Amino acid sequence: MKIVVLDGYALNPGDLSWMDFEKFGEVTVYDRTSYTDMEEIVQRIGEAEVVLTNKTPINETILSQVPNLRYVGVIATGYNVVDIEAAAKHDVVVTNIPTYGTDAVAQFTFALLLEITSQVGLHNQSVHAGEWENSIDFMYTKVPLMELRGKTLGLIGYGAIAHATAKIAHAMNMEVIYANHRPKPAEEEWLKQIPLEELYQQADIISLHIPQTAETTGMINQAAISQMKDGVILINTARGGLLDEQAVADALNSGKIAAAGVDVVSTEPIKTENPLLQAKNCFITPHIAWAPVETRARLMGIAVDNLSGFLNGETKNVVN
Repeated sequence: MKIVVLDGYALNPGDLSWMDFEKFGEVTVYDRTSYTDMEEIVQRIGEAEVVLTNKTPINETILSQVPNLRYVGVIATGYNVVDIEAAAKHDVVVTNIPTYGTDAVAQFTFALLLEITSQVGLHNQSVHAGEWENSIDFMYTKVPLMELRGKTLGLIGYGAIAHATAKIAHAMNMEVIYANHRPKPAEEEWLKQIPLEELYQQADIISLHIPQTAETTGMINQAAISQMKDGVILINTARGGLLDEQAVADALNSGKIAAAGVDVVSTEPIKTENPLLQAKNCFITPHIAWAPVETRARLMGIAVDNLSGFLNGETKNVVN
């Protein structure tokens, strides 16, 4: 059996091993494959029966030219890079990796929030620049800092990551509310589901934890922002397309949104013209919430289990 990994670098830049896949067949790993050169993608898949992809697209044009392909393992949670209907038409099974990064993404959500409220990076740079040794006082602050105790965190979406984030917030003595597209009662008495419009009005901090769909694309727009508290903090570790980025940038520049922390943007890698790059108090990281080595190792293990299940007739995490 021939197995091809089209874009393995993000998952394994060299600190993990593809060895567990070798028990299934001959493995060829490409660090990167063009997202737009269909001819290159087809050529690299070749006679392979199994393909693993992260962001390299698999569409009808490609599927129609690789008749041996029987399985596509998406080595991520989101599987929009694969044309699911076309895969089904060609009898290709598609799997994904759900819930591998719950704790890592919840941790990173708070890393962004704590950077905004405590400004560790700014003050570290200040000290190394000599400002503390030249200070007449034993301490100083470069910008106002914020205590999170008693603040209200509003979670949009209530899946595993949102729940893990809620528990961290509760441990920090925050109030936690959430809005979900359907009723989803929480077991904890300190958690409360409310309508989205009420969440906008009540939350001091809003954190996004939903997939990007036709309905949710651009949902954080001017109309939504107008309902939020003045000085709200916005966190996005979900999908960049949830934000109307120009509307968010405008709200940051006006002070309506006090600060934003985003690990994702609408087009990745980020483009020079992205308005968030020039916005005030916008903290941007390059889609790394999922990137701790422990998290990636867990993802790799689930990918192996998915392929093993497919080969043994016990499919797992099938999305089509």
